[in-house]
Amino acid sequence: MLDNTVIVYGSPMGNPNVHNHKRCPLLLAGHGGGPIKGNLHLKAPEGTPMANAMLSVAADARVRDRQLGDSSGARPETRR
Repeated sequence: MLDNTVIVYGSPMGNPNVHNHKRCPLLLAGHGGGPIKGNLHLKAPEGTPMANAMLSVAADARVRDRQLGDSSGARPETRR
């Protein structure tokens, strides 16, 4: 089933005690029909918006949007 789907699971809070939105955990599972690579662990640079991950998934799904929310761009390896 995960060959043709993408499941996004995460939290908008890195530290809920202080409502900190830095270093938020995010899990992406599935291959989305083939274009999404698997078996990766990535750590985004400090200050990277969470919307970049969503934009990367959209780019892998061949959605042509260049921006999503406060995104600053997709992961370089997803740009085709």
